[in-house]
Amino acid sequence: MTPEEKKAAKEKAKEKAAAKAAAAAAAEEKGAAKKKATANGVKGSADENVVEEDPGREAREYVNPTPKGELKSMDAPMQRAYQPHEVEASWNDWWEASGYYKGNSSPDDKRPKFSICLPPPNVTGSLHIGHALTVAVQDLLSRWHRMRGFNVLWIPGTDHAGIATQVVVEKKLAKEHKLSRHDIGREEFLKKVFEYKDQFHARITTQLRRLGCSLDWSREVFTMDEMRAASVNAAFVRFYEDKLIYRDVRLTNWCCALRSGISDIEVDYIDIETRTRIAVPGHPKDKTYVFGVIWSFAYKLEGSSDEEIVVATTRPETMLGDVAVAVHPDDPRYKHLHGRHFVHPFVEGRKLKLITDATLVDMNFGTGAVKITPAHDPNDFAAGRRHGLPEITVFTEEGKMADNCGQFS
Repeated sequence: MTPEEKKAAKEKAKEKAAAKAAAAAAAEEKGAAKKKATANGVKGSADENVVEEDPGREAREYVNPTPKGELKSMDAPMQRAYQPHEVEASWNDWWEASGYYKGNSSPDDKRPKFSICLPPPNVTGSLHIGHALTVAVQDLLSRWHRMRGFNVLWIPGTDHAGIATQVVVEKKLAKEHKLSRHDIGREEFLKKVFEYKDQFHARITTQLRRLGCSLDWSREVFTMDEMRAASVNAAFVRFYEDKLIYRDVRLTNWCCALRSGISDIEVDYIDIETRTRIAVPGHPKDKTYVFGVIWSFAYKLEGSSDEEIVVATTRPETMLGDVAVAVHPDDPRYKHLHGRHFVHPFVEGRKLKLITDATLVDMNFGTGAVKITPAHDPNDFAAGRRHGLPEITVFTEEGKMADNCGQFS
């Protein structure tokens, strides 16, 4: 190879390397732009210099040309790509308007029947993927039975969600108006609750319709509408008259902030192993209280100046509701005290009987003596019922000490 040819080959190699480097730089720049666009929720178009917005906007802004409930025109040419917001529009409205989802209640309809109820979603928010899975299976069953010639009824409805709805509305009321439900009264508060219910009910039913659920909307119910409320009352009265249910005094989970009883499933339990300061709902957020400490104190034996019995508790305030002290019947330390009484130091005239209870008491734990507060502890409540003890409530609905607490009222 001549020197000129060598020089030309060298220049050509340089040009090739420069082109390769430029191509690599362009590819790297394009990748970085694509990654940035993805992070910002946008998608790159075919032209690398143009960034297209999220195509979801097109679906949200789509205006359906078919009047609600009418059959969709199929005259327009088919799109090259599937556009779900265009393809799915109108069909469910037309199916619903045509009565395809309605069950027939006529006794003359001799078709086999298939009836199913939608598990009513709570009116506290929107449907999620779990709801979508449930309704997909139910819709499949309903449509399959229609195809088999059955008289199908799929009943829609929503649930009032009780405490959950109340909490949300109360927080909204406090945030927007600095008021509680007690400030505005029962009727006005119920009005606010139903306004909230109507708002989220519309969102839920729209979601179900968008999913194409073949529900008989003419039979939609709400668990607190007049007919359902009347039927629940009638059922409870009938159960009571037939002695299938009864009224009695029982312990409840009382929330002082809500001023309402709540179910076991709505209670959050905290295991505390050491002395811990905790903020209490309904109290100033910057104020905390000590929990997790065992307090020991003694009750004096009636008629004796020096004999006493020591008990312990993590809730010293409940001692104002104490009505008895329990020991194990086989505990030799207290045999001579069976049937005797102790004097309450703070509530004048109250005497605490010493009872024996092998179910409640472990003689090897602590002093082997247990204070009994039937109105404020599940185990004590059960023991009180076994021994016929009085049940003295010492807290008000607000969580303050009641009038029967002597100097602590």
